[in-house]
Amino acid sequence: MSPFNRIPYYPRFDLMTPENATESFPAIIREAHMAIDALERDAAPSWAGLMRPLHDACQPLFDAWTMLCHMLSVMNSDGWRKAHDEIQPEIVAFALRVTQSPAFYKGYLAIREEDRKNNSLSPVRRRILAQTIISAELTGVGLAPAERSRFNAIQNELAGLAADFRNNLLDATKAFSLVLTEPAQVEGMPQSLLAVTEMAARQDGLAQGRSPGTGPWKITLDTAVYLPFMQHCRNRDAREQLYRAHIAKASSTPYDNTDLLERIIALRSELASLLGYPTFADLSLAQKCAKKINAVDELIADLATASRAAGEREISALEEFARSSGFADESLRPWDVPFWTERQREALYGYSEEELSNYFPFPRVLQGIFSLAEKLFGIVIKAADGEAPVWHPDVRFFRVEDQNGTPLACFYLDPYSRPATKSGGAWMNAFRTRDRTPDNQLILPMAVLVCNQSVPVDEQPPTMRLNEVTTLFHEFGHALQHMLTTVDDPQVSGINGIEWDAVEIASQFMENWCYDHATLLLLSRHVETGDALPDTLFRKLVAAKNHFAANKMLRQLFFAATDMDLYARYPRPEWSDADAVKRHNADAFLPPGMLLPEDRSLCSFSHIFAGAYAAGYYSYKWSEVYSAEAFAAFEEAGLENETAVREVGRRFRSTLLALGGGTDPSEVFKLFRNKAPTIDALLRHSGLKQPDLL
Repeated sequence: MSPFNRIPYYPRFDLMTPENATESFPAIIREAHMAIDALERDAAPSWAGLMRPLHDACQPLFDAWTMLCHMLSVMNSDGWRKAHDEIQPEIVAFALRVTQSPAFYKGYLAIREEDRKNNSLSPVRRRILAQTIISAELTGVGLAPAERSRFNAIQNELAGLAADFRNNLLDATKAFSLVLTEPAQVEGMPQSLLAVTEMAARQDGLAQGRSPGTGPWKITLDTAVYLPFMQHCRNRDAREQLYRAHIAKASSTPYDNTDLLERIIALRSELASLLGYPTFADLSLAQKCAKKINAVDELIADLATASRAAGEREISALEEFARSSGFADESLRPWDVPFWTERQREALYGYSEEELSNYFPFPRVLQGIFSLAEKLFGIVIKAADGEAPVWHPDVRFFRVEDQNGTPLACFYLDPYSRPATKSGGAWMNAFRTRDRTPDNQLILPMAVLVCNQSVPVDEQPPTMRLNEVTTLFHEFGHALQHMLTTVDDPQVSGINGIEWDAVEIASQFMENWCYDHATLLLLSRHVETGDALPDTLFRKLVAAKNHFAANKMLRQLFFAATDMDLYARYPRPEWSDADAVKRHNADAFLPPGMLLPEDRSLCSFSHIFAGAYAAGYYSYKWSEVYSAEAFAAFEEAGLENETAVREVGRRFRSTLLALGGGTDPSEVFKLFRNKAPTIDALLRHSGLKQPDLL
């Protein structure tokens, strides 16, 4: 049997190929349509007669599609792309058929009416029903036939454009490299980065006749290489060359996203108009916590107001520091800022990133995260490598149990960068959702965490940069919310059904623990000596946490404002193209001169053009307001008070982690915190507001 057909609890990733995907999907799609045919004909307007059977009818197809998309993202190849592109139109058509079904919509309304009369649904199921109804309405169930036909054509085209956008970005990233041949050209680069880039050059056959340690070094646009190179390499010309390649990614033939992104914006605007919404942003926000564009605008404005003066001071101080350190140009250029920011941080706080990374061996970090989760949430995480098939030898597998030994969940971890075959960034996805079988057997959640951290070299122990540690914490927070749910209705179990601007709360909450003393001691041991992280280095690390924080805040607000303008206010006469929107916001949020005329970074902004963040990039900050307020509850309890921390952690688990999408996020937060959040905790954690005096 095909590994895509009626996928077992543990998917057979080791057997999945583009060929057997292409062979098996026609039958899977056909069976799904037959199941829907029967349900449209025979369904009773009740939960047991419609809502549950509909989920079960769709699940085999959507499960198979999830696995194919996963393989494309982590083992990208021409074969997987071809399979994805061939099958995707059929998936889009099936999903639209289900959400646009008049028979199903009539059934939903009948169930809602029955519930209003007899209070027949639980609050969780009432929320599922409400989400299902609005999803149907926003997917065109009420449109006239001609409008519906156009709506469906747009949806199908958007799906293809998103795939093209992602593929162009991956190919453009792979296509560029800068080969440096002389030691003087790589001066300042950390030893770990030298090793990784030299290994890459040798794998490409570029080191013939040269002994190890003498180069050459292959510098790429892969984030795990690009960021530390820009921070540490003293070769300014090379930094400029890499930066210019970075801001031009996927903006020229043969990997050009320029026309694609304009088409995506236009199609989304047309989609909104068909549904009666003024803009795509209005349509997007209809299913988010913020609800209205002005609520997003107000959050962005409030955070920007709190950050601008501090941001100007940071830039002035950085320029003064660079000049005093020998920088001779009149002003800093964009490729100078990461380098001099890192030099300033080292001078102010007295440690280097390389020194710090030696205290974060990957196995120790992983065990530290697990120990923290045990303390906070009363769970035990055990390695179970070999118990489930994997898609790459680097992938790990783990089981999660309650402290009494009750199985709770399991998850995969794919940690290392593979720029040739793996999409950039980091993400968490759900392979299995907590559910009940017809005979009431519990189906346990299964998650996957995908990161792109630095690749270990030869036999050296893998170490992590601090930003890689925080990324791992972030994705683990998503996984915890999916795995520790207590909701049995799969539509809102775990991360399912959570409004998009609330889905980052648990993940951003977990990042705070990277600066907690007790947690850092769990995470860290010197990779060579085994020594604990010295208290002096810990204090420096915490002091440096908010270095350049105002400009980091403003940069995120720049992205959020650009996204909202593109989908709420573009086109306008003064904005000739989407790039003009970006430049307008650069003037408002970025330091002068930090956006070059040739900047085409929208072409790599996959979050809003090929991902789920269109008119939703603000969600990171919206969620962070909540996550900062949540961490403040632990601070108020006393981070040194282990008993109090455990008590608050259990409350966090029973609310923000357990209730999933079955309860409105604001209600869940009030159950945990007993109040609504303000931006004060976020500003304080960012160093932009002094702590209240007691």
